[in-house]
Amino acid sequence: MTGAPGTADAARGGARVAAGEGAGHGPADPAGEDAPGPADDGPGDEDAPAGGPAADGPARDVVPGAPGTVGTGGSQGVAGAPGDADARHRGVGAVPARVDGPPLTTDDVVWQSSPPGSIYDYIKVASFSIGPDGLVDQWSARAERLFGVAARDAVGKDPIDAFIAPELRPAGRRKMAEILDGREWTGSVPFRVPESALRVPESGPDAPATGGGGGTAPAAAGLEGIAEVYVMPARTPEGERSAVCIVVDVRALRRIETDLAASQAIFGQSPFGFLLFGTDLKVQRANRRFAAVFGGAVDDHRGRTVHDYLPRHEADRMQDAMRRVLETGEAVTDMQIVGPAPGSNERRHWSINLYRVHSGSGRPIGVAGLGNDVTNRHAAAREAAHARRNLALLNEAGARIGNSLDLETTARELLDVSVPGFCDLASVDLYQGLLDGDEAAHIRQSLAEGSAELRRVAFASAVADAPFPDGTGPVDVGSVHRFAFNSPCAEALRTARPRLVAADDDCGPARRLTSGLIQSTLAVPMVAHDTVVGLAQFSRTKGSEPFGERDRALAVELASRAAVCIDNARLYRREHERALILQRSLLPPGDPEAAGLDIACRYLPGNAATEVGGDWFDVIELPGHRTALVVGDVMGRGLRAAVAMGELRSAVRTLALLDLEPAEVLSALDEIARGLGNPQGKEQARRGGPARGRDTDDLAEVYLATCVYAVYDAVTRRVTFANAGHLPPVLVEPGEAALMLDVPPGMPLGVGGEPFEEVEVDLPEGALLALYTDGLVESRDHPLDEGLNAFVGALDDPAQALEDICDHVLNTLDTHHGEDDIALLMARVQGLPAEHVGDWTLPREPQSVGRARELACQRLREWDLEALVDTAELLVSELVTNALRYGEGEIRLRLLLDRTLVCEVWDAGLVQPRRRRARDTDEGGRGLQLVGLLSAAWGSRRTPRGKTVWFELALPDGDSQPMDAAEALMSLF
Repeated sequence: MTGAPGTADAARGGARVAAGEGAGHGPADPAGEDAPGPADDGPGDEDAPAGGPAADGPARDVVPGAPGTVGTGGSQGVAGAPGDADARHRGVGAVPARVDGPPLTTDDVVWQSSPPGSIYDYIKVASFSIGPDGLVDQWSARAERLFGVAARDAVGKDPIDAFIAPELRPAGRRKMAEILDGREWTGSVPFRVPESALRVPESGPDAPATGGGGGTAPAAAGLEGIAEVYVMPARTPEGERSAVCIVVDVRALRRIETDLAASQAIFGQSPFGFLLFGTDLKVQRANRRFAAVFGGAVDDHRGRTVHDYLPRHEADRMQDAMRRVLETGEAVTDMQIVGPAPGSNERRHWSINLYRVHSGSGRPIGVAGLGNDVTNRHAAAREAAHARRNLALLNEAGARIGNSLDLETTARELLDVSVPGFCDLASVDLYQGLLDGDEAAHIRQSLAEGSAELRRVAFASAVADAPFPDGTGPVDVGSVHRFAFNSPCAEALRTARPRLVAADDDCGPARRLTSGLIQSTLAVPMVAHDTVVGLAQFSRTKGSEPFGERDRALAVELASRAAVCIDNARLYRREHERALILQRSLLPPGDPEAAGLDIACRYLPGNAATEVGGDWFDVIELPGHRTALVVGDVMGRGLRAAVAMGELRSAVRTLALLDLEPAEVLSALDEIARGLGNPQGKEQARRGGPARGRDTDDLAEVYLATCVYAVYDAVTRRVTFANAGHLPPVLVEPGEAALMLDVPPGMPLGVGGEPFEEVEVDLPEGALLALYTDGLVESRDHPLDEGLNAFVGALDDPAQALEDICDHVLNTLDTHHGEDDIALLMARVQGLPAEHVGDWTLPREPQSVGRARELACQRLREWDLEALVDTAELLVSELVTNALRYGEGEIRLRLLLDRTLVCEVWDAGLVQPRRRRARDTDEGGRGLQLVGLLSAAWGSRRTPRGKTVWFELALPDGDSQPMDAAEALMSLF
């Protein structure tokens, strides 16, 4: 086609052939909408044979040898091949399909339609032509639909100005000049529909169905897209250069790629067997899952029928169903088919689903079958029927077994039901390792082998003169024994399956004593929650009816019910132990450290009978050598209380690190506590309390907690309290008697609706502060008031070491009742010395930056911290500069020396700095990034009169050197 001589009309006709416009299944458009011009000089529809393409859909024009055409049409004879009854009925000439050989001559011109489902049904191709002046001179109907511009608005327009974004127009004009110079070009072009464009409705026989198809929907004004363009040079009758453009919307291509990829993934990765049958009901395609079940490779199944897989009766039934689906289009679901699997005589059950498959044009092309092996489901249904028959016998067991969480009691209840109603002798053995709570690896291994130690917990006999030795049976109750590895009982434990033990089989150390009495024994493993907890043995004496399959099923059910109850008792004990471990893991390890405070703490859990409570305490270090002290108590017991305590403790730590005021922390905690027990969470709690409705009332739980939250400032020795229904703190000043502080208690967390008040107290050096939970001062034998007075009286010697004071308090009070957890947190005030504080006020002027550096460097040298001078000087300069640029009012600089060096810059501005990473092109924003890089930590917090920005530096320890400031600065670029 490139550079081929000929008229522009011939070139445009060739473009229409190459583009394949008009793909569809309706009648041909008599207006010739797919032609890229007002008139079509090539062969028209009037040349087609009678009953030709118009009878079956728009024709794909094939004009071999015509000037400007692409291809020879050598493979276009499919629809008109010999023997094609439909083609002969339509009057299409029967021309054999040719792939190789010489090109067709002009005498071989054939007009015929492609079968439905052609690629042009999915990809709509548009075309237009450009005149010698670079303006559009012809515009096809499909171009109208793609670009949303009617021919009357496109013809005569510059396509670069009309459809190309302004920033791309210079390159577009250069490309247009090359094209008009006779250069052929193919590529992708971004386009933009003009704002003045109107939606051009898609109509005609080849308009795509609503919501489907791969065609191009009418464009909307302002829409952007990418078009694949093929530009062919042409000439006008006057010999001037022009061009014909063929355009495809790239989105349609991408949709086809996505659809093909999704189809391959679904078909190839399906866990079910999948077959695709043609209209002749022969297999056209099978997936790997089907081939794995029925053998052979995937391609080996092509051309087979259902008779190659199923017995004749089932194959005929399925074939009739497929024929109905193909004829009517009605799907068949859950069709049950029975037959043997290849290489096995076992009867398998399959659930088959059949549905008709259509091509993109809607033409039925076959039937898809999806099969699932449901043999296990049928077996389960049979087992369920057997279980229902035994239901009457199990009613008594359900009423009598499981009335206690005691292991021995539950085992005896099982034997009371079994003897003599079901058997003559019975015993229950439980794994010693599970009873002791030992689940180490070697214990689990021995349990899996069935040879671990067991303890006999119950035995019953209906035989009056059994030849047993002294004691209650062959193995005394309470004694420990084990089964030989090769014994039937050990095998039953290993496999978790019941075994029928004959009288002469060795299944225990005392079998020789009962071999003359026992006829057979059912050794049934006791399985609960997929865990084997022990073995139940049911024996019948000689002369009794032997055990049958129904007896076996009943024995398994009896043992299972007892096992669940026994395992519940075991799990209850383990839950208590885990809750205790969880609670202890959430508490601070040892005695926490804090700036300006000496801290000691104690925690005593309740006893096993009362479960674990929700008491907790915490010590949280805050910026500026401040410390948060927290003591709380979640109402309730058990694992849920421990988990709720853990959530509240985590929330307290998070809120504390946000540097909120104590009252704000408790208000936020109150919202969190209200959401813990509500199925809809915190939002529902905000909208009106607990969930309403019959279905949600039973699920809602109320989690209430008391908490006291205090923030201590080591510089001012001032503590701020907020209380949520907790017991008051106790303060002991030097030389004074202990007293309970008057802190408004407020409402417990989880109630909501009430604000919390704050109280500030100035503490003298050496003062003692005590926070505690109610378990320390309240029990059944001692009312709360009496316990509080005893606690205050026990703090009679505050000069002792804190550890000794904690021990004295616990020994003095009644702390061994075990009714509740006990938490005690004591702190002695040790304020920051005045010589470890540097505090300066700076005027709001540029000279303050240098003055701040001088003051900081001088003070660090006085503290013998020469190694930190360079870093601190740089960071102080950054913070003071930020305060000058973005803050308000006077600037205050404060240095604090304790376990770390803290620098604070105060101002009256309310806007706090935001952490961000400066981009390479940013001129600013690197100051705080440098602060974060050189400091151990930095941040900001609100103050009553503005804000404070701070950073913290670790003191030099001689082993590590701080990061060089110059290197840190260079690393930002």
